Amino acid sequence: MKTETVILSATVDRLAVLKAEIARLKTEEDALKDVLIDAGLEVIEGTQHRAAISHCAGRELIDWKTIAAKFSPSRQLIAAHTSKGEPYCTVRLSARKA
Repeated sequence: MKTETVILSATVDRLAVLKAEIARLKTEEDALKDVLIDAGLEVIEGTQHRAAISHCAGRELIDWKTIAAKFSPSRQLIAAHTSKGEPYCTVRLSARKA
């Protein structure tokens, strides 16, 4: 293996380890938040930090795609009002097969 390939291989493995740790921490975070929410208090004071618990109404989501489809728009109308976002990169990890 070339040196660059070895370095990139190590980077992939390190990224996988970090993602696993972040997932574990996120699970712990969610559990701690649930404890605070279940306490039923609006504010809880720690020794160094303060937690404020807010109960928010759910977001209202409108299914514009379904509404628009009811009006049977032409392909030209759809094309005229369709835009494309900027290109971007994504990194996906998966376990290597033996």
